[in-house]
Amino acid sequence: MQPSSTLAPVAPIIFLAIGIAAVNWIDLARGKNRTSVAYPLSLLITLVLTAWFGINGVAGETHYAFANLVVVDPMANLLSAFASAALFVTLVYTRSYLADRDMFSGEFYMLALFTLGGQIVMITGNNFLTLYLGLELLSLASYALVALRRDNRVTSESAIKYFVLGALASGFLLYGMSMLYGATGSLNLGEVFRVVESGRVNTTMLAFGVVFIVAGIAFKMGAAPFHMWIPDIYQGSPTAVTLLIAGAPKLAAFAMALRLLVEGLLPLAVDWQVMLMVLAVASLAIGNLTAIVQTNLKRMLAYSTISHMGFLLLGLLSGVADGKADGAASAYGSSMFYAVTYVLTTLGTFGIVLLRAGKDFEAETLDDLKGLSRKNPWYALLMLVMMFSLAGIPPTMGFYAKLAVLEAVVKSGMTWLAVVAVLFSLIGAFYYLRIVKLMYFDAPADERKLESSFGLRSMLTLNGAVIIALGLFPAALMNLCYQAIRATLAS
Repeated sequence: MQPSSTLAPVAPIIFLAIGIAAVNWIDLARGKNRTSVAYPLSLLITLVLTAWFGINGVAGETHYAFANLVVVDPMANLLSAFASAALFVTLVYTRSYLADRDMFSGEFYMLALFTLGGQIVMITGNNFLTLYLGLELLSLASYALVALRRDNRVTSESAIKYFVLGALASGFLLYGMSMLYGATGSLNLGEVFRVVESGRVNTTMLAFGVVFIVAGIAFKMGAAPFHMWIPDIYQGSPTAVTLLIAGAPKLAAFAMALRLLVEGLLPLAVDWQVMLMVLAVASLAIGNLTAIVQTNLKRMLAYSTISHMGFLLLGLLSGVADGKADGAASAYGSSMFYAVTYVLTTLGTFGIVLLRAGKDFEAETLDDLKGLSRKNPWYALLMLVMMFSLAGIPPTMGFYAKLAVLEAVVKSGMTWLAVVAVLFSLIGAFYYLRIVKLMYFDAPADERKLESSFGLRSMLTLNGAVIIALGLFPAALMNLCYQAIRATLAS
């Protein structure tokens, strides 16, 4: 594909930048009445971006911009559309929670849009510098969001931990990129690929670079043994911020991993796939086994995230078998489908948690979900759907996502690894089904009523319906993921 001579490929990113400036300016201009505009304006921006990226993704074209620093291909458009939609849903879910805690301010929405901007830059990055800038934009906005309640000691402590560990992970990634630049003489992913494939490269420096790149990616994904920040940050952050960190950024992390490892370092797949295998098994083991003993709901969901990152890595490590990349599109497509599934299910799960929280009450323990079916059978049913999807139980979307990844692993010749993943999934089903048991068979721990707006009820219902619909009819989305990956590999 030829580089674009216009700004059309990056017009959505420019639109987002203008939107962030508008939210900030209007927020400052309106003073005390500023909360009345930032929320609907943010919703409008994310809705427009979802439609814009979605339409571009269906077109299936690939464009390069800014001297090949940015690539806008079907994968980038599709993931950016899902990231924008995820932020839209997140804003709807968190409105009441923020209002009850005096966090319903323009600062929150501006920072939330900045995280989206960082994700889109990561997803469209075609250069080491672009990917790193997107990562830092996402990370710095996330640090600020965690620390937004400055008068709360717990959130302040979490923000410091997040900042320190996040800076360490960024250092790993940046050092790995510098090693690769030293070995290949280029920051462009396509040129790095060609140099590595030619064999005219310093293998020692290249090996060190790959190790640090994989470590940095694992840190940002939250894969074991680089997972130590996730439980503390999930628990210590306000639940609205936890959802922002737990959801859409995983799409950007997947895109960054694909750009770096596949588009840039595919000739070294034999090496980095072994590393991913170790990370995947460790994540499945630590995530599922540790989640069983958790009593704090957000910590349990944090360890659940770690186990799901293990499954995500399984798809990424199955693309090359016996030195051949014949099944690459299928394997990476299944991993992309899994990332989308995880985000959609996580949105619904935290939506129920946010609904359960009150003005002076945080839904943080498993006991807070006791008797939910007696308080509101519909919300209990929606939570059941989310738990079944996370556990991989049919007919939910999560079942097909796990099946697609396992199929890719088996096709790559690693049947033993698929068996290990199934065993740990069976163990993981325990703590998801425990929540179902608490909702349907235990008496309520308190008499608090569930109050929700029409928008929240409607969005939760739609979220649950999508999980079921894509579980029964997954072919359309799966084909989109496959086609997007094929276009990316071919460009």
